[in-house]
Amino acid sequence: MCLAIPVQVTELLDGDMARVTLDGVKKEISLALVDDVKPGDYVILHVGYALNKIDADEAEKTLALLAEAGQLREFSA
Repeated sequence: MCLAIPVQVTELLDGDMARVTLDGVKKEISLALVDDVKPGDYVILHVGYALNKIDADEAEKTLALLAEAGQLREFSA
């Protein structure tokens, strides 16, 4: 299953690229589909592309739900 997840932009790179972080994991992604992204912004990431910007509160709520779902899976195993 593929999920689109919020990630935080840490650095803008050349060629519509950016470095992002999620829970300490860093990755380079494309910003070709999204305008006006700055370091500190959250974007929705799917298969290496940012799909749109998301506000920080919504990103934190979504990440908390994903973390909770991961814990629920661990408990059910």
